[in-house]
Amino acid sequence: MPYLAGFVPSSFEIILIDEYSQQIPFEKFDVVAVTVNTPNAPHVYRIAKKFQDLGSWVVLGGPHITLLPEEASKHANTIFVGEAEETWPSFLTDFLEGKPEEVYECKNTPDLKDLPLPRRDLIVGHKFTSGAVFATRGCPHNCSYCCLKKIYCHHFRKRPVEEVIEDIKNIPNKHFVFWDDNFFADAEYTKKLLKMLKPLKKKWAAQVTAQSCKDEELLCMAKKAGCLYLFLGLESFSKEGLKDANKSFNIIEQYPKIVELIHSNGISVQAGVVFGFDSDTMAVFDDALEFCESIGVDGVTASILTPFPGTSLYDALEKDCRLLDVDWSYYNGKTRVSFEPKQLTSSELLEGYNSFRGKFYSWRSIVRRLSKSRVNIIYNLIMNLGYMKAYKRFQSKTRVE
Repeated sequence: MPYLAGFVPSSFEIILIDEYSQQIPFEKFDVVAVTVNTPNAPHVYRIAKKFQDLGSWVVLGGPHITLLPEEASKHANTIFVGEAEETWPSFLTDFLEGKPEEVYECKNTPDLKDLPLPRRDLIVGHKFTSGAVFATRGCPHNCSYCCLKKIYCHHFRKRPVEEVIEDIKNIPNKHFVFWDDNFFADAEYTKKLLKMLKPLKKKWAAQVTAQSCKDEELLCMAKKAGCLYLFLGLESFSKEGLKDANKSFNIIEQYPKIVELIHSNGISVQAGVVFGFDSDTMAVFDDALEFCESIGVDGVTASILTPFPGTSLYDALEKDCRLLDVDWSYYNGKTRVSFEPKQLTSSELLEGYNSFRGKFYSWRSIVRRLSKSRVNIIYNLIMNLGYMKAYKRFQSKTRVE
């Protein structure tokens, strides 16, 4: 949202609301724009109704709107389908002229050159939001559960390196995150960017593929440029699971060596792990825990397999009549299950997932993993304790409910 705010001309008075840290001011505005992800769609639709009742022109965009525009159009005055670098400014002009359209759809692949700087000055409270920047857009892969191919134009694109650096200089925080789907996708481009990033003395994290981390020169340059963490989408520790994910380019036997190589360059590993593939049984949770501990994974982002609309996974489950008759809030990948697993019940999947999280962020596991990793000990300890606290808070809330 700070990024889209950068496109808004001075003829608009604009405020930015982050619901995590601010109350929504339910009053009449000329335009109210909300970004929508699938699990928060029901919540956003309720917000939209309140503002429409107050006489505001409600605009909805984001991943869920692109995936299901017909549904979304029932809850807004205007919707945005696809990337908005060209359509968002067009809408703003049309609105000022009193002729906004109902649908703005991305028809051309937007150029990522000469983009405005995000309006980070509008951010209140939750300062993490100010520490996000992107250098590239798109991903060459086609994982079964991923909806990126539906959300973004098909072409992989890069911003001019000099413009990315100016964007990063604009970030008030010392720490930031590259929001790219695969920051190492074009190694030569990334190396050029890292050379210019090094003098800024920032600390950052990025998402990459495990296979791209075989480039030791790239890892060394990343560390010297301030890299603290790399998020690796490992997803599964079984060949069958990776086949289910359509992620055969991940090779499990290479995981230990890749993690060791990243650690040897002083960078921590945050692994993405998904539970609920058709090949998963109750053994998958303990197997994943043992594998993560044995190779010294510093942290994990564990998720329940979620069939987002527009993905091949969703289509397959719908064809097999395995989608649960629930609203979109079940599609959050963390606290709910939205489909019937093949070799587990939905309850077993949820319980196993929560059991894995509890064991992974236990003192025993933290000590074992960080003793193996031995990089960024303070950062990793703080992060792990934060996850441990969040899990205990979740468990306490669940027991109360």
